[in-house]
Amino acid sequence: MPVENLHPLEALMRERIVLLDGAMGTMVQQYGLAESDYRGERFKDWTGKDLKGGLELLLLTKPKLIEEIHTLYLEAGADIIETNTFSATTIGLHDFLFQGKPENGRKDPEFFQRVVDDADFSALVREINLSAARVARHAADTVSNATGQRRFVAGSLGPLPVTASLSPDVNDPSFRAVTFDQIRKAYGEQAAALLKGGVDLLMVETIFDTLNAKAAIAAITELFEKSGKSVPLIISGTVTDRSGRILSGQTVEAFLTSIAHAKPLVVGLNCALGPGEMEPYIEELAHGTSLYTSAYPNAGLPDPLSPTGFPETPETLAPQLQKWVRNGWLNIVGGCCGTTPDHIRAIGEAIRDLPPRKMWERPQRRDDRGTEAPPTLQLSGLEPLNITPEMGFVIVGERTNITGSPRFSKLILAGDFEAALAVARQQVKGGANILDVNMDEGMIDSEASMTKFLNLIGSEPEISRVPIMIDSSKWSVIEAGLKCVQGKAVVNSISLKNGEEEFLRQAALVRRYGAAVIVMAFDESGQADSLQRRIDVCARAYKLLTERAGIPPNDIIFDPNVLTVATGLEEHRNYAVDFIEAVRWIKANLPGARTSGGLSNVSFSFRGNNAVREAMHAAFLFHAIQAGLDMAIVNAGQLAVYQEIEPELKTRVEDVLLNRRDDATERLVDFAESVKASEKTPIEKEAWRHAPVEERLSHALVKGIVDFIDADTEEARQKSKRPLDVIEGPLMAGMSVVGDLFGAGKMFLPQVVKSARVMKKAVAYLLPFMEAEKDANTKPQARIVMATVKGDVHDIG
Repeated sequence: MPVENLHPLEALMRERIVLLDGAMGTMVQQYGLAESDYRGERFKDWTGKDLKGGLELLLLTKPKLIEEIHTLYLEAGADIIETNTFSATTIGLHDFLFQGKPENGRKDPEFFQRVVDDADFSALVREINLSAARVARHAADTVSNATGQRRFVAGSLGPLPVTASLSPDVNDPSFRAVTFDQIRKAYGEQAAALLKGGVDLLMVETIFDTLNAKAAIAAITELFEKSGKSVPLIISGTVTDRSGRILSGQTVEAFLTSIAHAKPLVVGLNCALGPGEMEPYIEELAHGTSLYTSAYPNAGLPDPLSPTGFPETPETLAPQLQKWVRNGWLNIVGGCCGTTPDHIRAIGEAIRDLPPRKMWERPQRRDDRGTEAPPTLQLSGLEPLNITPEMGFVIVGERTNITGSPRFSKLILAGDFEAALAVARQQVKGGANILDVNMDEGMIDSEASMTKFLNLIGSEPEISRVPIMIDSSKWSVIEAGLKCVQGKAVVNSISLKNGEEEFLRQAALVRRYGAAVIVMAFDESGQADSLQRRIDVCARAYKLLTERAGIPPNDIIFDPNVLTVATGLEEHRNYAVDFIEAVRWIKANLPGARTSGGLSNVSFSFRGNNAVREAMHAAFLFHAIQAGLDMAIVNAGQLAVYQEIEPELKTRVEDVLLNRRDDATERLVDFAESVKASEKTPIEKEAWRHAPVEERLSHALVKGIVDFIDADTEEARQKSKRPLDVIEGPLMAGMSVVGDLFGAGKMFLPQVVKSARVMKKAVAYLLPFMEAEKDANTKPQARIVMATVKGDVHDIG
C-alpha cells in the first residue's frame, strides 16, 4: 500500500519504533491523593462507598492532574498516550459508582443486567470517557503544536472485574456472573464515547479472558459498521505466568487466532510480567504474526519496598526493551505498571535510531507439485489448530451430538451434564481434533443447554483445548454457543435454504463472532442431491461469501451432503460417488475452501450392524480423502482401518459406495446378515490371538490394542537373544506397517497415536531387562538429540 494511503500511525511505524506512554496509576500515587480528592465537589455527597483508587473519577474531579500526567509522558517522548479509562465501563466501575446490590448476595447476570441498564449510571460513565478523550486530546495537540510532531491518543478499553469464560464459583463451573451481551453493551458505550471525544485509535488491552475481548471486538465492529467510520485497533493480551498462557487458559498463538477477525493494526502483550518473564512470549508473538507488534511490560514483578511498587528502574528496564527492538520483535514499545515518564524517556533514548520490526507476509505455501497451496484454516480452543494439507485428515468428534448419540441424548435429557462431559472427554482422548456439539432436541431448552454445556467444557482444559464446532439447525442456538466460546469456533451450519438475504445476515454474524463456517449444499429448491446441484449451490455460496460477506476463503468449509446409500431406491445409488466428486470439484475450483461431511449418514441403511457400518465408513473415508476431503464428523477413537476390512466385505461395501454393480445393495444386505451374526462371537473376534507372536504384536500395534501387550512382549523376549531385538524386530516391523498405512491414507492420526501408546507400553516393559543387561564396562555411546518444530503436525507427543 502506498505510504500516502496509510493511517499516519502505520506510516510512522514503518519509519521507526513508536513509543507508548507508561502507567497512569503509578503516577497518580505519587500525588498522595486523599479520598476527598477523588470525591471533589462532584461526588462529595456520594454515600456508602469509599472512592479512593477510582482513577477514572479524577477526570471529573481533577482533570488538570490527569492532563498534567499525560503532558509529562508526551514531554518524555511518548508518541501515543492512553486515555485514563482502563476501567471506565459500567461493569468496570460498578463497585465504585453503582448504587444497587445483588439481591441474592451473589453477583450474577441478573445483577449485571441492572448495572448495564441503569440509564443514569450509563450517562455518568459516558461522561467520564468523553472527558478522558478530550483531556488526552488537548494534551496531545498542545505538545504536537509545540514540537511539530504528531502525537496520538489511544482510547483504552481495559479488562473487567468479571469474566465470561470462567466461573467465580468453584462449586458451580457452568455459572457465569456476566453475559457476552452485557459485556458487549458496556464496551460499546465506552468505545462510542471515546470516539466522540476524538481518540485516534482504540486499544483493547490487558486481556486475560479472550471471550471478554471478543465481546469488546463485537461492540467496536458494530460501531464502525453503523457509523461508516473506523480507527485503527490495537489488541494486547496479558500472559499471567510462566505457563505462557493468559488467565483463561489460551496460549499466545491461540489468542492471536481468536482475535484475528478484528483485523487489528497492532497485536501485543502487556502487564502482569516484567521484561525478564515476558521475553519468551514477545519472541513467540513476533514470530507468530505478520501484524505490527507492541509490548509494554511492568517494571518487573511487584516489590513493596520500591518507591513505585516495582523493582525495575529506568536504567535497568531500558536495556532489556532495547534488546527486544534489536532482535526485530517490536514496532511499538512502552511501559505498564510501575513505569513513569523517566522510564519512557530512558526507553526512548535506548531505542533511538534502531530500525522497526520489518513487516512480513507468511510465505506462500506450495504443495508437492509446487503449485500454490490453500491458506491455513486456523482454529483454536485453548490451543491452536492449524489445518494444512500436511496435517492430514481432521476428525470432528460426533458423540456430543444429541441427535446422533443415544447415550449423550439420554444424559442431556436427564440433566446429567457431568456425565455428558465424560463423553466429550472420551472424544478428545480418542483423537478428535474438533468437538461437535449439538443440542437440537424438542424436549429441552436448546439455547440454555448449549450455553450450560459449553460453559462446562470451558471449565475442563483437557476438553476445551480443542476447537468447538457449534452445531444446530436453529440460528439462535448457534449464536448462544458463539457467545460462550473464547476460541475460534466452527459454525455448523448455514445454507441458502431461506434465501440470500438470511444467508448473508448469518454470514456477517459468523464473521463478527470470529468463527469459521460450514456451508451446507442446500438452497431455496432444497437439498442438493446430484453432482451438478452440489456444484451449483457451492459455487453460488462461495461467491456470496467471498464477494459480499467478506468471509476469507480459508474460513469456508463446504459440506456437499453425505446422503444414505443402499436404500433400495435407484436415485440413491450414486449418492456417495456424487459426494466424492463434489469434494474433488470444490478443491479444484473454489480456492481456499475446505470440505467436510457427516460420515454416519452414508451407512444409515445398516443401523444396528456396526461391523458393516464401520467398514462403510472406513472405505468411504478412504476414497473421499483421496478426492480431497479435509474433515468429517465421526466417532473419534472408533474408526476402522481400511486395510483391515475383511476382503469380501470390503468388495461389497465398495460396490455400493462406488455404484459398481446393479445388484450391489442386495449383495451387501445378504452379506451383512452373516457379518452381524459373527461380530459378537468371541472366538472369531479374538482369532488373531492364535497367530505367531510377531503377527500378534503387529496386529496390536495397527489396532491400538494394549490388553495383551505385556504377555506378547514377554513371549517375544523369550524367543530373542536380547530385549533390544524385540524392539528392532517385531515392534519396529509393526510400526512400519502403521507408517505405511498412514502414508497411504488408510489410517488416521488418532489411530497412529493409539499405536504409539501400544509401542510405548511394550518398550516400557522391556526397559528393565535392557537396563539389567548393560555391562558396567560398556563404553558410553554418542548422545543423539532429536527435535521437532513446536506446534508442527509431527509434534504429536
